[in-house]
Amino acid sequence: MRSVDFLIGKQDFKGLRAVQFMQQEVLFFSKTVSGSQMAATMTGGGFGSLPIVDEYLKPVGIVSEFDLLKAIRQGKLLDNVTAGEIMTSPAVTVSENASAEEIMQVLEDRHLIRVPVTDADGRLTGVVARRDILQGYLKSQIEAKVWWM
Repeated sequence: MRSVDFLIGKQDFKGLRAVQFMQQEVLFFSKTVSGSQMAATMTGGGFGSLPIVDEYLKPVGIVSEFDLLKAIRQGKLLDNVTAGEIMTSPAVTVSENASAEEIMQVLEDRHLIRVPVTDADGRLTGVVARRDILQGYLKSQIEAKVWWM
């Protein structure tokens, strides 16, 4: 769930922050997880990348479908490949207070579909996808309907 799912009435879209857009239930892994486990999680969950975190839940990289496919093309068995070996690092993140504009800029500049969200201490707290921003925009434009009229 996202906070924008509960927006009622027209809102200033540009005033919305990452903490409102982000998915709070995030699957993530450590650098030691196997490529096979990540591939199964991605295909089963219907998303194309996973944050890789350290022992403090700070993002240190991202493993995408592209990273897994590249390992396969190189003749590697995903059972024998770890996240730490194939992840894109450092992880591109946004803060919980990042504005809609800042998030869209990061997604566009880096050609990303999803970006991890971190708190003031740099710990993973969520993920924002392009689709989350679009949904937030649409929800922010709806006029409130009063049920008693």
